Parts: sequence; C-alpha cells; structure tokens
Amino acid sequence: MAIWNLGSINADFVYSVPHIPAPGETLSSTNRQVFLGGKGTNMSVAAARAAARVHHIGAVGEDGRWAVERLLEYGVDTRNIAVLDTDTAQAIIMVDQDGENAIVLHPGANAGIPQVTLQAAMAEAETGDWLVIQNETNLQRTAAEMGKKLGLQVAYAAAPFDADRVQAVLPYLDFLILNAVEAEQLQTATGQAACDLPVRDVIVTRGSEGADWYGAAGKEHFPAIKVDPVDTTGAGDTFTGYVLAGLDRGMPMAQAVGQATKAGALMVMRHGTADVIPDLSEVQAFHS
Repeated sequence: MAIWNLGSINADFVYSVPHIPAPGETLSSTNRQVFLGGKGTNMSVAAARAAARVHHIGAVGEDGRWAVERLLEYGVDTRNIAVLDTDTAQAIIMVDQDGENAIVLHPGANAGIPQVTLQAAMAEAETGDWLVIQNETNLQRTAAEMGKKLGLQVAYAAAPFDADRVQAVLPYLDFLILNAVEAEQLQTATGQAACDLPVRDVIVTRGSEGADWYGAAGKEHFPAIKVDPVDTTGAGDTFTGYVLAGLDRGMPMAQAVGQATKAGALMVMRHGTADVIPDLSEVQAFHS
C-alpha cells in the first residue's frame, strides 16, 4: 500500500536558549542551526524511514527546492510538490536546556497548495491507501472528502490545534491523533471525550506518560520509554509517522504504537527535526 501526505514543508531555524523568553525579554542564543522541518515533512520522513511508500503533497517557494531534494533523498516521492511564487514556510524554534520548545510559524507556501496538485496525487491513489492531513496546510477538508470518496483510509494529526478545523474533517476520519491538551480542547468544543468521537481509532499522546489508544475494544494505554530528552521538537510527528507506516504495512495497532514509541524516544534524544528522525533499523535495535 502507500501513504499520501498532504503536508507542510518548512525551513526550521533552531536556536538554543538558556530558557524560553518571557514577554518583553531579549535573550542571546547559544547556537543556531537550520533543518528541514514542518509537521507534514516530519511525518513523511518518519513513515519513509519506517519502510512505508510515501507520497508527499505540498508546496514550496523557489527558496525551498533544497527541501524537496532532501525529501527525495530520504525516500519520499516528491512529484506532487508544487513550486510557487511565494516564500517557503519557516519555523523559528527556541529550545531550552531541558529540551522544551517554543515555536513561531510563518505559513508561506503551505497555505497555498494548488487544488490541481492534490487532484493529480489523488488520481494515482488506490483504495485502501492512507491519506494523512495536519493543520499546517490548506485543502484539509477537500482532501478528506476526496480521500473518503476514493476509499482511502483518512488520518488526521490535529496540530496546530483548531477546533473548527478538526470538526470539519471528523466525519471523514478513520484515525485521529492528538495530544492530551488538544483532546481537552476538542472535548470543550464538541462535548465529546476521545472515547466518544465517531472515529474508528483515536490516539491521545501524553508525552512522558505515554499514549492512550481508543479503538473497538476500548482504551489501551502504552507507557513511554524513560530517556533523558534534549529536544522534543518533531517527536510527536515521528511517533505519528511510525504508527501510520506500521498500520500501512499491516501491523496491529498495538504493535505499530510499540514501534512508534521507540522511535519517539530516540527522537527526543536528538537535536533537530526531519534530518535526525531514526530509521527502522535504529528503532528495531533500540532496547529501553
């Protein structure tokens, strides 16, 4: 099968700081690095490194051709990435000494993906393939509707969180993944807890406390692997990409989540985003 990812592509500027600055505070960074990033890109790279066949649907500006080349190097099909007359998206990421982060996002080309690009990709998709969307691009509801009509399995990573956007795609979803704060926000907006949502599989990630899966058999908890984190950026995306790759390759959900938990644990011990996502051999060799 294959995974089709309508996903963001960012240039990530990562600054190491003593602490996350307070309002009005000016801080000097101790280091600066530039990485390939974006929630969509991270998920595509993670799924590809987990041995799935991944097609990325997205857009960059002329200044982002390097990002497309990098995705291709990581084994992602980039034929459905448009080059637009605008800036590639940028993320300004501050990471403190405990590995926590604060992010400012400039949407750029991520907000202008042409519908014709999505349609061209969906024309190649096959029944049973996965379609993945997140809240960093345009065309989410259009893609979800299209994917459902074509018999694809539709997955949504509800970040950055927007209750209205989540509710707009809920009727089309087979799989929803969100973190604990987002789950609370969605419950406030809809009156429905994760276990009550009309979605076949829901995963709520809880950081160092692991993850909860709500499926046909009820709730199952998966504990996190205890490690010393240095940077949590991209860990959730890595987890999501690995879960989807496992499901796409026919794994039961529990096995896919177990593998993804290892990948997420490895990821938080590394500085960076898409460029440092662990591959399947590293994950399989990792013993907690």
